[in-house]
Amino acid sequence: MSVIEEDMQELLHKPSLLKSLGAFDWIWALLLVAGGIYAHMNFGPLMDGYEVGILYATTASLVVFGWYWKPARALGLAIAALSLAGIGLYGDELARGESNFFLKFILSSQSAISWMSALYVLATLGYYLTLATRSEFAGRVSSALTWSGTVMGFVGLMVRWRESYLISHDVGHIPVSNLYEVFILFAVLTALLHLHYEKRYDNRAMGAFVLTLISGAVAFLLWYSFERGAHEIRPLVPALQSYWMKIHVPANFVGYGAFALAAMLGVAYLIKDYTGTAEGRRAFFISLGIVFVVGIIGVLSGEYRMSGAVSATGVLVALGKSLAAVGIWALLIWAVARERVLAALPSLEVFDDIMYKAIALGFAFFTVATVLGAMWAAEAWGGYWSWDPKETWALIVWLNYAAWLHLRMSKGWRGKPLAWWAIIGLFVTLFAFLGVNMFLSGLHSYGEL
Repeated sequence: MSVIEEDMQELLHKPSLLKSLGAFDWIWALLLVAGGIYAHMNFGPLMDGYEVGILYATTASLVVFGWYWKPARALGLAIAALSLAGIGLYGDELARGESNFFLKFILSSQSAISWMSALYVLATLGYYLTLATRSEFAGRVSSALTWSGTVMGFVGLMVRWRESYLISHDVGHIPVSNLYEVFILFAVLTALLHLHYEKRYDNRAMGAFVLTLISGAVAFLLWYSFERGAHEIRPLVPALQSYWMKIHVPANFVGYGAFALAAMLGVAYLIKDYTGTAEGRRAFFISLGIVFVVGIIGVLSGEYRMSGAVSATGVLVALGKSLAAVGIWALLIWAVARERVLAALPSLEVFDDIMYKAIALGFAFFTVATVLGAMWAAEAWGGYWSWDPKETWALIVWLNYAAWLHLRMSKGWRGKPLAWWAIIGLFVTLFAFLGVNMFLSGLHSYGEL
């Protein structure tokens, strides 16, 4: 029976959502509704009507999300408990972040984000070990580390939100306003998507690919923070002082996370598919060699800066170093445990199915985000669309994945061509997200590196 047929059988025999709910599901719903009402009662004067609507829509969405995906309930409760503990320890004094032990080393936003970074890197190493040894214990530890890193990343964002208001009510804002904050959001959302599919298909070997990308995001995050002091909380520029940011940016990054997941599983698909033939093995090693050479060039090129700011060349150099590290590690794992790696990976059909589901989900959220962005633009700049470079590249990303889905659903494309397309699509998305800010200018120039 194919993966799609199994999914159809599961849907046909699955009880309705309300009939499947237990006591904990209703407790989860009551806690969220109570939290939404509490937030409205205490912070209502700071909200306009749109923000109140966003509050209750988010509450309802989280209730349903927890009902459909049960692990989200424990995740949400852990995030809420640790976030409220951190906020409570701060009280009304930001200075306590330096004097209180738990804030300084665990629960302040910077401490929590540091824990997230360390846990994701450890999880990546654990997944590599799982891939090479097929150890069930290593797989469980790697999953636990990924869950823990995701909790700490969300806690860091929640506490950072409170810290911004402790600086000043004029400074306070939801932490999705700059590259530093959205890279954290990207990491935790991509990890969540991976954890869902890992559980759904009962295969932890995929984590070696997905967590590699997340660790790359963590590396960029740390580099960007040290180079530019990006972790510092700053006031919003006028264009971002809008309730639209609260819904446009998160929707965008669900899309980005899903596209990234699909691309990394596309890499895994090609590795499993190509290495079954002599031609494929040669192509694989040539590809790794190219990655290695590009990385070495990056390492030998040194760091470049222009006018005291980090240049685009500097960013590419840092990317080259990351490629070198990934290429060396991949060669070592392949040389030591090739057969076990291939046996640990799921079937090509499973990879194809997850890529399709991830891109369909990402496309839906990206479409919503694009519509919301157009409505925000109309309010901020007086027009829904202005062919600004960021808008133009957002349209290119949308058309790219629309074509991917069209060819799969209407023309029956499967397998290798779509895996390559998913990988290339990630580079298109990366340029739309970072490249436009590095090389082009426009109405979105406040997001530049």
